[in-house]
Order: sequence, then C-alpha cells, then structure tokens
Amino acid sequence: MRTAIFLKAAIVLMMLLTATTGCNGLSEVVGGKKVPLLFEADFEDDGIGDWKATDPIAWRIESGNGGKVLALHKQSEYVPQVRSPFNINLIRNVVVGSFILELKMRSTTKDYGHRDMCLIFGHQDPTHFYYVHIANESDANANSIFIVNAEPRVSIAQTRTEGTKWDEGWHTVRLVRDAEKGTIEVFFDDRPEPIMTAVNDRFDWGGIGIGSFDDTGQFDDIRLWGIEQ
Repeated sequence: MRTAIFLKAAIVLMMLLTATTGCNGLSEVVGGKKVPLLFEADFEDDGIGDWKATDPIAWRIESGNGGKVLALHKQSEYVPQVRSPFNINLIRNVVVGSFILELKMRSTTKDYGHRDMCLIFGHQDPTHFYYVHIANESDANANSIFIVNAEPRVSIAQTRTEGTKWDEGWHTVRLVRDAEKGTIEVFFDDRPEPIMTAVNDRFDWGGIGIGSFDDTGQFDDIRLWGIEQ
C-alpha cells in the first residue's frame, strides 16, 4: 500500500516537472507560451560550423569546463561601422522572435571596471541589433542592455545592478526576451531577480550570438529555446 502511494506521488511529481520545464529541457515558457528547443552546443565534437563570426581567427575550440568550449581567445580585427562590440559570433541560420538563451560563460581577461562578456540578439545586420553587456561596473557604457540602431550604442536598461563581478570561474547566464511585450531580462547564476531589465520593441526578431566588447572569454553548454521567424 505504501509503495503504491509513493509510486503515485512520484508520477504526479514527474508530470508537474514536465508541465513546467518541458521534457528534458525540450521546451520552455516565454510570456505564457511554450517555446521549443531550437539549438544547443557543447562543443565536444570540436565543431564551429554552426557559428558565423565577425573575425573567425579570433575564435577556436579549447579545453575547459571539464571538456571542450568555444573560446574568444584574442581581440578581433573586426571594426564595427558604429560604436558597438568588436567581437561577435552569431548562431548560423537561426532567427527568432521570443526566446530564452541559457549558457555558461567565463571571462579570461584581466580584471578592470569594464571587464565584460556580451550576448547579441535581435540582430538584423551589423548596425541594427541589441546586446547585453555584463561587466564589473555600471556606467553609461557598461553593464547594461544596449541598442545599436544605425548609430553608436545606447543603453536602454530600465533596471540594473551596480555591477556584475567576473572572476576566474564559470557562470550561468540566462537571457529572456518576450518579443510581444518587448521585455528583456538577464539572470546571472542563482540570483532570483534579474541583474538587468529593459522594454523595447524596435527589433522583435533577429539573430542570436555571443561575444565581448573588447575582451576575451569562453562559452559552453549553450541552449536556445524560441519561436523561429
């Protein structure tokens, strides 16, 4: 009798977990709508064919995080047309509206105020996109959500922390974009509240990528759930 009760409870728990997070992470929820897993990469196959970098020479596969990782190992020679990140690597042939991007990131540069790593989204072309800049200190040009709209980047963050400290370890970052509402939320490690938020509807779809403004870093365990455009 007790075994049957425990078994029934386990089944109910599994059903609740599946309804909340999807089956084995195959779906997530944005704005009350379930979105499927569109892309994932752990780089264990040494492949970077799914990526399109502004300067491919600056990127390579390295050992790290218990396996293989994608590394931005040196400063890109790419020069943007307007002031915006120098190091961008987009997921090839993926365009989304609402989405969740989750990945592990590790900064490999010297420690200073603008020590940064970036996430690119809503990418239309080299002069039209959004990016998240996660840095040690906040100011007009750092640790914020930015829009690049045919002119030098402009911060659009409504809320943000005073800074997001990078160290030598790996950190989990989660970017949530509800294109219908225009909301943008960025989560860092296990903090329950977002480290920065914004509302903007200029670009309601676009490409997704990773990078840094002008530093180096490593990326791993990338997963993207979203609505394809």
